[in-house]
Amino acid sequence: MEGTKPVNKKLAAALSGGAVLVLALSGCGGDDNEKLDSWAKEVCDAVQPQAKKIESANASIQKETSDNSKPADVQKTDAKAFQDMSDAYKAIGSAVTKAGPPDVENGEKKQQNAVKELNSISAAYASLKKQVDDLDTKDQGKFADGLKDIATELDKLGKSGNDALRTLEEGEVGQAMSRQSSCKAATAPASTQG
Repeated sequence: MEGTKPVNKKLAAALSGGAVLVLALSGCGGDDNEKLDSWAKEVCDAVQPQAKKIESANASIQKETSDNSKPADVQKTDAKAFQDMSDAYKAIGSAVTKAGPPDVENGEKKQQNAVKELNSISAAYASLKKQVDDLDTKDQGKFADGLKDIATELDKLGKSGNDALRTLEEGEVGQAMSRQSSCKAATAPASTQG
């Protein structure tokens, strides 16, 4: 089973780098803005369960990257994880749509860009799921090559997925989100700067 070992690890690494990009909250504290706070609370409350879903999809892929995993098991786990991630990002996009524009300058543009970004991340994971489904698990070499391509895609996804979300979360919006306990709970301590 040597063939898939480094590839699986690469896949896991690419995933952990890119998946919880939606929660890179910026800012700590700042002035209270009731309207903005209630917007942030609505978004954060909706994001929290989805962030957990993304995290557990991540964990399942990490777990399935042990050295003796069979290609069929890796395929099944990865496909389910990508589907979960696709659903989660779509749900976060819907939550941001439902919350409406945040009460800040260019709020509507920020909101629209973020939703577009979230939906495109969702579509990208759905397409990765299809790629995993189509892999040939009977041929170790082909399977490893297929996983390598998927890991490369994931890597790109992780890098490009941040921009609109960062824009949405900068300044007052990020500060309002960082005040919400549900966003704090869903964010890894390392990604919050104070």
